[in-house]
Amino acid sequence: QVQLVESGGGLVQAGGSLRLSCAASGISFSNSAMAWYRQAPGKQRVYVAKISRFFGTIYADSVQGRFTISRDNGENTLYLQMNSLKPEDTAVYYCNAYAYGIDYWGKGTLVTVSS
Repeated sequence: QVQLVESGGGLVQAGGSLRLSCAASGISFSNSAMAWYRQAPGKQRVYVAKISRFFGTIYADSVQGRFTISRDNGENTLYLQMNSLKPEDTAVYYCNAYAYGIDYWGKGTLVTVSS
C-alpha cells in the first residue's frame, strides 16, 4: 500500500521560511519521480516543483529561486525548503509520487503566510 505523509506546514509571516517533508512508503522511492503541488483556496491544484533522477529538478516560475526540492532516498523522504515566503504561497501543499504509471497523493499540509 502506497502512503505519502506530509508534515511541516503551519503559519509563518511573509519573508519567513518553512520546510515541508513527505515520508513515502510502498513504492520504490529512488526510482519514482516526486513532486510538490499546491492548491490555494478556490483555485486548481498546480505543480510547485518536481524531482527525478531522469530530469533533475524543475520549478514553477512562481517559486523559482525561493523554493528548493530535495530527496533523501535512504530515508524515503521528500523535502521542500521554502524561503522568502509570500502571502500568495498560502495553500495546501501535496506530495506526489509517480510510480508504476500511477499518480499517488498525500493528504496535504496547510501553509499559511501572513502579511
